[in-house]
Amino acid sequence: MTMPAIDRLLQHWQRWQQNRRAIWIVYAALVFVLATAPFLVGMSAGSAWVRILDFILLYVILALGLNIVVGYAGLLDLGYIAFYAVGAYFFGLLASPHFDIHLPFWVLLPLGAVVAAMFGMLLGAPTLKLRGDYLAIVTLGFGEIIRIFLTNLNAPVNITNGPQGLNMIDPIRFGGVSLSQTQSVFGFSTSGAYLYYYLFLALVLVVMFVAIRLQNSRIGRAWVAIREDEVAAEAMGINTRNIKLLAFAMGASFGGIGGGLYASFQGFISPESFTLSESITVLCMVVLGGMGNVAGVILGAVLLVVVPEVLRDAVRPLLGDSVDPNAVRMLLFGVALVAIMIFRPAGLLPSVRRQREFASDNEVLAQEQASLYDARR
Repeated sequence: MTMPAIDRLLQHWQRWQQNRRAIWIVYAALVFVLATAPFLVGMSAGSAWVRILDFILLYVILALGLNIVVGYAGLLDLGYIAFYAVGAYFFGLLASPHFDIHLPFWVLLPLGAVVAAMFGMLLGAPTLKLRGDYLAIVTLGFGEIIRIFLTNLNAPVNITNGPQGLNMIDPIRFGGVSLSQTQSVFGFSTSGAYLYYYLFLALVLVVMFVAIRLQNSRIGRAWVAIREDEVAAEAMGINTRNIKLLAFAMGASFGGIGGGLYASFQGFISPESFTLSESITVLCMVVLGGMGNVAGVILGAVLLVVVPEVLRDAVRPLLGDSVDPNAVRMLLFGVALVAIMIFRPAGLLPSVRRQREFASDNEVLAQEQASLYDARR
């Protein structure tokens, strides 16, 4: 799909938003698709793609959390996956045979979010005066420090089990029903991937609601003011220190929730699951979809999970064993990302504010080029 075609689709969608009946039709269709998605995908593409749906929802939670830090507050965070790791290990340590502690998930998930938020403030406190590249370097280092700690905290006291990770993590249970086991619902047998899908979907809707409410709140406007001009925001009376710490804490809490869900879903975690490449992937989801726009971030998460898997299935039959299919699919994926960033630098679905910013920048650039042309004449 070409970039002008995307612009036309966005214009049609904006016109549809003015039609109340059309909005209700779209919402009803969306509810139907989301409710039946695992069964439709399972019947057409197999159960492996149902697990991919689960991971899409996990990445949506992570991307929405990072969007608070990067999209709303304008703070470049390259170590966001560290909060994902904190939430996963907090859940794993207190719901596995490692310490022989088995707390219920409804206790661990909120506590994991709180612990991750504390780590977010721990990261944010010494970086309040940093911006841009310097902040990116510090956050990158923080993410690597957390991963290295998780790798080496197995001696002299074995806390994290080192590079071997934690296994046999308790699945999420509702009463006596385990979501990891096949259950019979209305006469249909559903595996754990189907059951986890609906749990993840419910939590994604909660996270979306919180993110949208934050965006339209006084705090959200303060984040935007800091992103646009921190000095002017402070001059207008905004407590930039507390607001930036709150952005780090809120974004980290979403990462902690995602980490706890990941640990329970996989049943196994290790430090190798929380590398820098994961942070870059989540950041690409935010930038590709459109920073500051919830719908755009969700679109970015869906694309960056689905497209590599589609390319995996498409490349292997064409190349066979002559070339590494994984390398080729990532090459094609990288080329697609570069092309999108060239033709849609604001993202696929940017927020209205970002659209105005890029439009004004283009107007200024056009005026400068025209002035330069006139001077040369």
